[in-house]
Amino acid sequence: MTSDPSAFLQHDAPEMPRDRILKKIGEDLSLPTLGVAVSKVVEITSSGEDPVAKLAHFVLSDVGLTQKILRLSNTIQYRNASGIPVTTISRAIFLLGFNTVKTSALAMLLVDCFQDKKHAQSVRKELIHALCASIVGREMAQRSIYHDAEEAAVAALFKNMGRVLVASFDHQLHGRIQSMIDTGKATPAEASDLLLGCAYERFGELALQDWKIPDTIVQSLGRLPGGTLKRASNRNDWLKQVATFSDEVADQILAPGTNSLPDRCKGILLKFGNVLDLDKDRLASLLARVELETRELAKSMDIAMPPVGTAADELSDSREVPSEFLLKAFDSEQMQEKSERYASGKPVNARDLLLAGVQDVTQMLASDQCKLNDLVLLVLETLYSSMGFRFATACLRDVQSSRFVARIAVGEKYAERQKAFAFPSKIESDIFSLAMSNNADLMISDAMAPKIQSMLPAWHKALLPDARSFIVLPLVIQKKPLGLFYADRAVVAEEGVPPDETALIKTLKSQLLAAMMRG
Repeated sequence: MTSDPSAFLQHDAPEMPRDRILKKIGEDLSLPTLGVAVSKVVEITSSGEDPVAKLAHFVLSDVGLTQKILRLSNTIQYRNASGIPVTTISRAIFLLGFNTVKTSALAMLLVDCFQDKKHAQSVRKELIHALCASIVGREMAQRSIYHDAEEAAVAALFKNMGRVLVASFDHQLHGRIQSMIDTGKATPAEASDLLLGCAYERFGELALQDWKIPDTIVQSLGRLPGGTLKRASNRNDWLKQVATFSDEVADQILAPGTNSLPDRCKGILLKFGNVLDLDKDRLASLLARVELETRELAKSMDIAMPPVGTAADELSDSREVPSEFLLKAFDSEQMQEKSERYASGKPVNARDLLLAGVQDVTQMLASDQCKLNDLVLLVLETLYSSMGFRFATACLRDVQSSRFVARIAVGEKYAERQKAFAFPSKIESDIFSLAMSNNADLMISDAMAPKIQSMLPAWHKALLPDARSFIVLPLVIQKKPLGLFYADRAVVAEEGVPPDETALIKTLKSQLLAAMMRG
């Protein structure tokens, strides 16, 4: 009896664990959505066009993500000296920094996708590791000479993606690999090669490539060459070094041990000190900041974090005002979540939310880093969230086309509506032209009233046929119309706008006009 040995082997060859898990990942319906979301955030770079608005739009499109970012913004780690709560995402980006919000949003997306998987404990451990590494990467990016160095935080976040995925989709295999590592029988690379069929790093690369993550980030997940490290000669090599450094530092921060954290990191300093310009004092300072921030980030996402070293405690004790001495300002997340709403969707506590927005704008105006575009976004988002609108936009005059054109928008179908929201700058008899020419703030509670309908232009009826209540706030300086704010709901607002809310809305507009006059 004869047979083809190769056919026999092909028929009976066991499926590699790597291929089996990749197949399970491909069948998980939640991961493609995660991949699309992650790609969108990664593509938003600080050097791109209007990055704050793009990041704010992404965060605001997800209610859960919005609440988590606001919660993080109001932790002791980030709370400003005045104790004024942060109630808007644009203010959170201004306060925490673009890169902090971006990497935190990415981390939160990962946590939301994976933390409810089976065997949550091992998954949670890997997620906390990813959070910690991303914070290390962000710290290193702040010291970098390279363009778009913020990608280091993204690379560090994804460095252990292979471990997160294996823990999520094959808990037993993850445990066997970890057992080999913990008992000293193999290094992480050797154990994953042997039991998974490839290194964790390679496994993570395969997943991220499916998610269309930029090649520079995927390539940074690979192993560093053996021997003594050399200073990176280009950005890609630097990203790979920082990703590995961040991963190893996170290991030590989260590992139990009796030695101090700086002592446990002596080997890391010896390996990376020269190539990343780190000395003992710089590393100790970095470790303390990262440990403290990791706790706050984990807390904002409701992830239980194991007790860690004392470095963060020492930094916290020496730099923070005791919490019992801080003024008890109202909590932004509670304001957003607990708020009862009118039938129109407007929060009952709109006055408190508007007041918090006025305070946010006041602080932004006092900062040297204040940019007019960011200020416009902050005012717009304050109006949108405080009053419960479904769509809001800021229009400015376009001299070349002799039109007022929407420059920024938030809310439902914001991108589609922003493109079409434009009208001639010449004086007409419609409600927008009359508001501009008379510099009159309009707050329409019922847009279906015959008188209002007769004054609505055709373009508005075509673009927003279901608008039932709206406001128009002209931006006029020295009798010259510069633009307007517009915001609407698809529901009649029978409650109207009382005088105290009207005064705060006018204050927001006046603050912006004052900034525009200063240039």
